[in-house]
Amino acid sequence: MQNGNYLFTSESVSEGHPDKICDRVSDAVVDTYLAADPNARSGVETLVTTNLIVLAGESRCAKNISNDQLEEVARAAVKDIGYDQDNFHWEKSEVQVHVHLQSVDIAQGVDAAGNKDEGAGDQGLMFGYACRETDMLMPAPIQYSHDILRRMADARHGGKLPGIGPDSKSQVTLRYVDGKPAGAASVVVSSQHAEELSQDDVREMVRPFVLDVLPEGWMCPENEFYVNPTGRFVIGGPDSDAGLTGRKIIVDTYGGAAPHGGGAFSGKDPTKVDRSAAYAARYVAKNVVAAGLADECTIQVAYAIGVSKPLSVLINTNGTAQVDEIKLSETVQEMVDLSPRGIREHLQLSRPIYARTAAYGHFGREPDADGGFSWERTDLVDDLKSAFGVR
Repeated sequence: MQNGNYLFTSESVSEGHPDKICDRVSDAVVDTYLAADPNARSGVETLVTTNLIVLAGESRCAKNISNDQLEEVARAAVKDIGYDQDNFHWEKSEVQVHVHLQSVDIAQGVDAAGNKDEGAGDQGLMFGYACRETDMLMPAPIQYSHDILRRMADARHGGKLPGIGPDSKSQVTLRYVDGKPAGAASVVVSSQHAEELSQDDVREMVRPFVLDVLPEGWMCPENEFYVNPTGRFVIGGPDSDAGLTGRKIIVDTYGGAAPHGGGAFSGKDPTKVDRSAAYAARYVAKNVVAAGLADECTIQVAYAIGVSKPLSVLINTNGTAQVDEIKLSETVQEMVDLSPRGIREHLQLSRPIYARTAAYGHFGREPDADGGFSWERTDLVDDLKSAFGVR
Protein backbone atom coordinates (compact mmCIF):
# COMPACT_ATOMS: atom_id res chain seq x y z
CA MET A 1 0.00 0.00 0.00
CA GLN A 2 1.11 3.64 0.24
CA ASN A 3 1.24 6.59 2.58
CA GLY A 4 -1.16 9.54 2.46
CA ASN A 5 -4.93 9.83 2.21
CA TYR A 6 -6.75 7.82 -0.44
CA LEU A 7 -9.47 5.27 -1.19
CA PHE A 8 -8.71 1.62 -1.94
CA THR A 9 -11.12 -1.09 -3.08
CA SER A 10 -11.02 -4.90 -3.10
CA GLU A 11 -13.65 -7.45 -4.09
CA SER A 12 -14.52 -11.01 -3.20
CA VAL A 13 -16.81 -13.56 -4.80
CA SER A 14 -18.70 -16.38 -3.10
CA GLU A 15 -18.27 -20.13 -3.43
CA GLY A 16 -21.29 -20.09 -5.76
CA HIS A 17 -19.78 -17.66 -8.27
CA PRO A 18 -19.27 -19.56 -11.56
CA ASP A 19 -15.48 -19.18 -11.51
CA LYS A 20 -15.33 -20.26 -7.88
CA ILE A 21 -17.41 -23.36 -8.61
CA CYS A 22 -14.68 -24.28 -11.08
CA ASP A 23 -11.92 -23.61 -8.55
CA ARG A 24 -13.72 -25.78 -6.03
CA VAL A 25 -14.17 -28.69 -8.44
CA SER A 26 -10.56 -28.48 -9.65
CA ASP A 27 -9.23 -28.42 -6.09
CA ALA A 28 -11.50 -31.32 -5.10
CA VAL A 29 -9.86 -33.23 -7.95
CA VAL A 30 -6.40 -32.35 -6.58
CA ASP A 31 -7.47 -33.63 -3.16
CA THR A 32 -8.77 -36.85 -4.71
CA TYR A 33 -5.41 -37.58 -6.32
CA LEU A 34 -3.35 -36.62 -3.25
CA ALA A 35 -5.55 -38.75 -0.99
CA ALA A 36 -4.76 -41.72 -3.23
CA ASP A 37 -1.08 -40.89 -3.71
CA PRO A 38 0.85 -38.08 -1.93
CA ASN A 39 3.17 -37.88 -4.95
CA ALA A 40 0.34 -37.56 -7.46
CA ARG A 41 0.34 -34.83 -10.09
CA SER A 42 -2.77 -32.96 -11.09
CA GLY A 43 -3.37 -30.05 -13.40
CA VAL A 44 -7.10 -30.10 -14.06
CA GLU A 45 -9.23 -27.15 -15.19
CA THR A 46 -13.01 -26.92 -14.99
CA LEU A 47 -15.59 -25.12 -17.11
CA VAL A 48 -19.22 -24.65 -16.11
CA THR A 49 -22.20 -23.26 -17.97
CA THR A 50 -25.91 -24.02 -18.14
CA ASN A 51 -26.30 -27.63 -16.91
CA LEU A 52 -22.79 -28.56 -18.04
CA ILE A 53 -19.55 -29.28 -16.14
CA VAL A 54 -16.37 -30.03 -18.10
CA LEU A 55 -13.09 -31.26 -16.58
CA ALA A 56 -9.92 -31.19 -18.69
CA GLY A 57 -6.23 -31.55 -17.96
CA GLU A 58 -3.55 -34.01 -17.00
CA SER A 59 -2.67 -36.18 -14.04
CA ARG A 60 -0.35 -38.88 -12.78
CA CYS A 61 -1.21 -41.14 -9.87
CA ALA A 62 0.03 -44.44 -8.46
CA LYS A 63 -3.60 -45.54 -8.11
CA ASN A 64 -6.16 -45.45 -10.88
CA ILE A 65 -8.75 -42.68 -10.54
CA SER A 66 -11.49 -43.35 -13.07
CA ASN A 67 -13.49 -40.79 -15.01
CA ASP A 68 -16.58 -41.97 -13.13
CA GLN A 69 -14.86 -41.14 -9.83
CA LEU A 70 -13.93 -37.67 -11.07
CA GLU A 71 -17.51 -37.11 -12.20
CA GLU A 72 -18.73 -37.96 -8.72
CA VAL A 73 -16.16 -35.61 -7.21
CA ALA A 74 -17.48 -32.78 -9.40
CA ARG A 75 -21.12 -33.50 -8.56
CA ALA A 76 -20.36 -33.67 -4.82
CA ALA A 77 -18.59 -30.30 -4.91
CA VAL A 78 -21.50 -28.63 -6.70
CA LYS A 79 -23.98 -30.22 -4.30
CA ASP A 80 -22.03 -28.99 -1.29
CA ILE A 81 -22.05 -25.43 -2.65
CA GLY A 82 -25.82 -25.67 -2.89
CA TYR A 83 -26.76 -25.81 -6.58
CA ASP A 84 -30.01 -27.62 -7.25
CA GLN A 85 -31.49 -25.09 -9.68
CA ASP A 86 -33.38 -26.02 -12.84
CA ASN A 87 -30.59 -24.84 -15.14
CA PHE A 88 -27.64 -25.88 -12.98
CA HIS A 89 -28.21 -28.92 -10.81
CA TRP A 90 -25.58 -31.03 -9.09
CA GLU A 91 -27.32 -34.26 -10.10
CA LYS A 92 -28.90 -33.38 -13.44
CA SER A 93 -26.10 -31.43 -15.13
CA GLU A 94 -24.04 -33.20 -17.76
CA VAL A 95 -20.46 -33.89 -16.67
CA GLN A 96 -17.69 -34.44 -19.22
CA VAL A 97 -14.23 -35.64 -18.11
CA HIS A 98 -11.22 -35.18 -20.41
CA VAL A 99 -8.19 -35.92 -18.20
CA HIS A 100 -5.09 -37.57 -19.66
CA LEU A 101 -1.65 -38.64 -18.43
CA GLN A 102 0.81 -35.88 -17.54
CA SER A 103 3.29 -35.04 -20.29
CA VAL A 104 6.54 -36.99 -19.91
CA ASP A 105 8.44 -33.86 -20.94
CA ILE A 106 7.02 -31.95 -17.96
CA ALA A 107 7.38 -34.94 -15.64
CA GLN A 108 11.11 -35.40 -16.35
CA GLY A 109 11.76 -31.76 -15.47
CA VAL A 110 9.96 -32.07 -12.15
CA ASP A 111 11.00 -35.55 -11.03
CA ALA A 112 14.11 -36.07 -8.95
CA ALA A 113 16.62 -38.43 -10.61
CA GLY A 114 20.21 -39.32 -9.77
CA ASN A 115 21.90 -36.16 -8.48
CA LYS A 116 19.06 -33.98 -9.78
CA ASP A 117 16.66 -32.67 -7.13
CA GLU A 118 12.98 -32.17 -7.79
CA GLY A 119 12.57 -29.23 -10.16
CA ALA A 120 9.93 -26.54 -10.46
CA GLY A 121 6.86 -27.57 -12.44
CA ASP A 122 7.04 -24.41 -14.52
CA GLN A 123 8.85 -21.13 -14.86
CA GLY A 124 7.34 -18.05 -13.24
CA LEU A 125 7.40 -15.49 -10.48
CA MET A 126 5.36 -15.59 -7.30
CA PHE A 127 4.64 -13.04 -4.59
CA GLY A 128 3.78 -13.14 -0.92
CA TYR A 129 2.59 -10.24 1.20
CA ALA A 130 1.67 -9.32 4.76
CA CYS A 131 0.83 -6.09 6.57
CA ARG A 132 -0.56 -4.89 9.90
CA GLU A 133 -3.99 -3.74 8.71
CA THR A 134 -5.86 -6.70 10.26
CA ASP A 135 -5.26 -9.34 12.92
CA MET A 136 -4.65 -11.84 10.12
CA LEU A 137 -1.91 -9.55 8.73
CA MET A 138 -3.87 -9.03 5.52
CA PRO A 139 -4.94 -5.88 3.65
CA ALA A 140 -8.23 -4.78 5.23
CA PRO A 141 -10.37 -4.33 2.07
CA ILE A 142 -9.94 -7.89 0.85
CA GLN A 143 -10.22 -9.37 4.36
CA TYR A 144 -13.54 -7.61 5.00
CA SER A 145 -14.86 -8.45 1.53
CA HIS A 146 -14.14 -12.15 2.16
CA ASP A 147 -15.59 -12.10 5.66
CA ILE A 148 -18.93 -10.65 4.55
CA LEU A 149 -19.49 -13.41 1.99
CA ARG A 150 -18.12 -16.20 4.18
CA ARG A 151 -20.53 -15.31 6.98
CA MET A 152 -23.42 -15.07 4.53
CA ALA A 153 -22.51 -18.51 3.17
CA ASP A 154 -22.38 -19.99 6.66
CA ALA A 155 -25.83 -18.55 7.39
CA ARG A 156 -27.20 -19.82 4.07
CA HIS A 157 -25.89 -23.34 4.72
CA GLY A 158 -27.40 -23.17 8.20
CA GLY A 159 -30.84 -22.28 6.81
CA LYS A 160 -30.73 -18.74 8.23
CA LEU A 161 -30.91 -16.89 4.89
CA PRO A 162 -33.98 -18.32 3.14
CA GLY A 163 -34.29 -17.12 -0.42
CA ILE A 164 -30.61 -16.20 -0.82
CA GLY A 165 -28.77 -18.20 -3.49
CA PRO A 166 -25.16 -19.39 -3.71
CA ASP A 167 -23.91 -16.75 -6.19
CA SER A 168 -22.73 -13.54 -4.50
CA LYS A 169 -20.11 -10.81 -4.81
CA SER A 170 -18.87 -8.16 -2.41
CA GLN A 171 -16.72 -5.07 -2.73
CA VAL A 172 -15.36 -2.86 0.06
CA THR A 173 -13.84 0.57 -0.44
CA LEU A 174 -11.92 1.89 2.55
CA ARG A 175 -10.73 5.39 3.38
CA TYR A 176 -7.04 5.56 4.24
CA VAL A 177 -5.69 8.37 6.40
CA ASP A 178 -1.91 8.67 6.62
CA GLY A 179 -1.69 5.27 4.95
CA LYS A 180 -3.90 3.49 7.48
CA PRO A 181 -7.52 2.30 7.00
CA ALA A 182 -9.99 4.53 8.85
CA GLY A 183 -13.48 3.58 7.65
CA ALA A 184 -15.62 2.38 4.75
CA ALA A 185 -16.38 4.82 1.97
CA SER A 186 -18.69 2.37 0.17
CA VAL A 187 -19.78 -1.26 0.32
CA VAL A 188 -21.29 -3.27 -2.55
CA VAL A 189 -22.95 -6.67 -2.13
CA SER A 190 -24.75 -8.45 -4.94
CA SER A 191 -26.50 -11.70 -4.06
CA GLN A 192 -28.63 -14.12 -5.99
CA HIS A 193 -32.12 -14.33 -4.51
CA ALA A 194 -35.54 -15.91 -4.88
CA GLU A 195 -38.11 -14.28 -7.16
CA GLU A 196 -40.32 -13.20 -4.27
CA LEU A 197 -37.62 -11.14 -2.52
CA SER A 198 -37.40 -7.42 -3.33
CA GLN A 199 -34.22 -5.38 -3.51
CA ASP A 200 -35.08 -3.85 -0.13
CA ASP A 201 -35.61 -7.33 1.34
CA VAL A 202 -32.16 -8.44 0.23
CA ARG A 203 -30.61 -5.19 1.42
CA GLU A 204 -31.86 -5.71 4.97
CA MET A 205 -30.85 -9.37 4.94
CA VAL A 206 -27.30 -8.40 3.94
CA ARG A 207 -26.89 -5.39 6.24
CA PRO A 208 -26.23 -7.32 9.52
CA PHE A 209 -23.34 -9.20 7.94
CA VAL A 210 -21.65 -6.00 6.80
CA LEU A 211 -22.14 -4.35 10.19
CA ASP A 212 -20.79 -7.44 11.92
CA VAL A 213 -17.63 -7.55 9.82
CA LEU A 214 -16.63 -3.88 9.74
CA PRO A 215 -15.10 -2.38 12.89
CA GLU A 216 -17.50 -0.33 14.99
CA GLY A 217 -18.16 3.07 13.46
CA TRP A 218 -16.73 2.10 10.06
CA MET A 219 -20.01 1.60 8.18
CA CYS A 220 -20.25 3.62 4.99
CA PRO A 221 -22.91 6.33 4.45
CA GLU A 222 -26.33 4.89 3.62
CA ASN A 223 -26.24 6.26 0.07
CA GLU A 224 -22.92 4.41 -0.47
CA PHE A 225 -24.32 1.04 0.64
CA TYR A 226 -25.20 -0.74 -2.60
CA VAL A 227 -27.06 -4.06 -2.53
CA ASN A 228 -28.01 -5.61 -5.88
CA PRO A 229 -27.63 -2.21 -7.55
CA THR A 230 -29.24 -3.45 -10.78
CA GLY A 231 -32.37 -4.16 -8.71
CA ARG A 232 -32.71 -7.89 -9.44
CA PHE A 233 -30.43 -10.96 -9.28
CA VAL A 234 -32.68 -14.00 -9.64
CA ILE A 235 -30.83 -15.79 -12.46
CA GLY A 236 -27.36 -16.56 -11.16
CA GLY A 237 -24.56 -19.07 -11.18
CA PRO A 238 -23.50 -20.86 -14.36
CA ASP A 239 -26.96 -20.34 -15.88
CA SER A 240 -26.19 -16.63 -16.12
CA ASP A 241 -22.43 -16.65 -16.72
CA ALA A 242 -19.92 -19.33 -17.67
CA GLY A 243 -17.11 -20.07 -15.22
CA LEU A 244 -13.51 -21.22 -15.57
CA THR A 245 -10.82 -22.31 -13.13
CA GLY A 246 -8.25 -19.69 -12.22
CA ARG A 247 -10.01 -16.47 -13.24
CA LYS A 248 -10.15 -14.90 -9.77
CA ILE A 249 -6.46 -14.70 -8.88
CA ILE A 250 -6.69 -11.25 -7.28
CA VAL A 251 -9.65 -12.38 -5.17
CA ASP A 252 -7.54 -15.39 -4.18
CA THR A 253 -4.58 -13.31 -2.99
CA TYR A 254 -4.43 -9.71 -1.73
CA GLY A 255 -7.22 -7.88 -3.52
CA GLY A 256 -4.81 -5.81 -5.60
CA ALA A 257 -2.94 -4.43 -2.59
CA ALA A 258 0.19 -6.38 -3.54
CA PRO A 259 1.68 -7.72 -6.80
CA HIS A 260 0.63 -11.03 -8.34
CA GLY A 261 2.85 -13.13 -10.55
CA GLY A 262 -0.04 -14.15 -12.80
CA GLY A 263 -0.37 -17.86 -12.07
CA ALA A 264 -3.58 -19.29 -10.64
CA PHE A 265 -3.60 -21.74 -7.74
CA SER A 266 -6.64 -24.00 -8.01
CA GLY A 267 -6.38 -27.31 -9.80
CA LYS A 268 -2.62 -27.55 -9.29
CA ASP A 269 -0.77 -30.05 -7.13
CA PRO A 270 2.02 -28.66 -4.90
CA THR A 271 4.88 -29.49 -7.30
CA LYS A 272 3.59 -26.54 -9.30
CA VAL A 273 5.31 -23.47 -7.88
CA ASP A 274 2.52 -21.17 -9.07
CA ARG A 275 0.77 -22.49 -6.00
CA SER A 276 3.36 -23.78 -3.53
CA ALA A 277 5.87 -20.94 -3.89
CA ALA A 278 3.12 -18.33 -3.53
CA TYR A 279 2.13 -20.08 -0.30
CA ALA A 280 5.74 -20.13 0.88
CA ALA A 281 6.19 -16.44 0.07
CA ARG A 282 3.10 -15.56 2.10
CA TYR A 283 4.37 -17.76 4.94
CA VAL A 284 7.70 -15.95 5.08
CA ALA A 285 6.17 -12.48 4.68
CA LYS A 286 3.63 -13.13 7.42
CA ASN A 287 6.28 -14.34 9.84
CA VAL A 288 8.48 -11.31 9.14
CA VAL A 289 5.61 -8.97 10.01
CA ALA A 290 4.41 -11.08 12.95
CA ALA A 291 7.95 -10.99 14.38
CA GLY A 292 7.87 -7.19 14.35
CA LEU A 293 10.72 -6.93 11.84
CA ALA A 294 8.59 -4.82 9.47
CA ASP A 295 5.08 -3.37 9.26
CA GLU A 296 4.71 -4.52 5.66
CA CYS A 297 6.53 -7.15 3.64
CA THR A 298 6.42 -8.17 -0.02
CA ILE A 299 8.44 -11.17 -1.19
CA GLN A 300 9.09 -12.20 -4.79
CA VAL A 301 10.55 -15.56 -5.81
CA ALA A 302 11.20 -16.79 -9.35
CA TYR A 303 11.85 -20.22 -10.86
CA ALA A 304 12.80 -22.01 -14.09
CA ILE A 305 11.06 -25.22 -15.10
CA GLY A 306 13.03 -28.26 -14.01
CA VAL A 307 15.41 -26.24 -11.80
CA SER A 308 15.25 -26.70 -8.04
CA LYS A 309 16.82 -23.50 -6.73
CA PRO A 310 14.89 -20.23 -7.00
CA LEU A 311 16.42 -17.85 -9.52
CA SER A 312 15.80 -14.86 -7.28
CA VAL A 313 14.43 -13.95 -3.87
CA LEU A 314 13.54 -10.32 -3.16
CA ILE A 315 12.23 -8.82 0.08
CA ASN A 316 10.73 -5.32 0.06
CA THR A 317 9.33 -3.78 3.25
CA ASN A 318 8.39 -0.45 1.70
CA GLY A 319 10.69 1.34 4.10
CA THR A 320 9.17 -0.21 7.23
CA ALA A 321 11.95 -2.68 8.10
CA GLN A 322 13.45 -2.55 11.57
CA VAL A 323 16.44 -4.60 10.34
CA ASP A 324 18.68 -4.76 7.27
CA GLU A 325 16.66 -6.12 4.32
CA ILE A 326 19.64 -7.93 2.76
CA LYS A 327 20.36 -9.76 6.00
CA LEU A 328 16.64 -10.42 6.37
CA SER A 329 16.54 -12.08 2.94
CA GLU A 330 19.58 -14.20 3.77
CA THR A 331 18.15 -15.21 7.13
CA VAL A 332 14.75 -16.35 5.89
CA GLN A 333 16.37 -18.39 3.11
CA GLU A 334 18.46 -20.16 5.75
CA MET A 335 15.29 -20.91 7.73
CA VAL A 336 13.11 -21.99 4.81
CA ASP A 337 14.33 -24.06 1.86
CA LEU A 338 12.57 -22.41 -1.07
CA SER A 339 13.22 -25.23 -3.52
CA PRO A 340 10.02 -27.00 -4.67
CA ARG A 341 10.84 -30.03 -2.53
CA GLY A 342 11.81 -27.84 0.43
CA ILE A 343 8.54 -25.93 0.29
CA ARG A 344 6.41 -29.07 0.01
CA GLU A 345 8.16 -30.69 2.94
CA HIS A 346 8.34 -27.62 5.20
CA LEU A 347 4.67 -26.77 4.76
CA GLN A 348 3.61 -30.42 4.34
CA LEU A 349 1.68 -29.68 1.19
CA SER A 350 1.35 -33.20 -0.26
CA ARG A 351 -1.98 -33.74 1.46
CA PRO A 352 -5.64 -33.39 0.42
CA ILE A 353 -6.08 -29.89 1.91
CA TYR A 354 -7.01 -27.78 -1.10
CA ALA A 355 -10.77 -27.80 -1.72
CA ARG A 356 -11.22 -25.58 1.35
CA THR A 357 -8.97 -22.93 -0.20
CA ALA A 358 -11.12 -22.45 -3.29
CA ALA A 359 -13.32 -19.63 -1.91
CA TYR A 360 -12.81 -16.66 0.42
CA GLY A 361 -9.08 -16.39 -0.15
CA HIS A 362 -6.02 -18.59 0.13
CA PHE A 363 -4.53 -16.22 2.69
CA GLY A 364 -5.71 -14.64 5.92
CA ARG A 365 -7.16 -17.94 7.14
CA GLU A 366 -6.67 -19.82 10.40
CA PRO A 367 -4.37 -22.88 10.13
CA ASP A 368 -6.31 -26.14 10.45
CA ALA A 369 -5.43 -29.02 12.77
CA ASP A 370 -4.98 -31.38 9.79
CA GLY A 371 -2.42 -29.10 8.13
CA GLY A 372 -4.73 -27.01 5.99
CA PHE A 373 -3.51 -23.43 5.54
CA SER A 374 -0.13 -24.41 6.99
CA TRP A 375 1.34 -21.38 5.24
CA GLU A 376 -0.60 -19.18 7.67
CA ARG A 377 1.37 -20.46 10.67
CA THR A 378 3.66 -18.02 12.48
CA ASP A 379 6.09 -20.63 13.78
CA LEU A 380 9.17 -18.75 12.53
CA VAL A 381 8.57 -15.75 14.77
CA ASP A 382 10.76 -16.81 17.70
CA ASP A 383 13.65 -17.80 15.45
CA LEU A 384 13.43 -14.55 13.49
CA LYS A 385 13.41 -12.48 16.66
CA SER A 386 16.39 -14.41 17.99
CA ALA A 387 18.32 -13.98 14.74
CA PHE A 388 17.97 -10.21 14.97
CA GLY A 389 18.10 -9.81 18.73
CA VAL A 390 14.49 -8.63 18.94
CA ARG A 391 12.50 -9.24 22.11
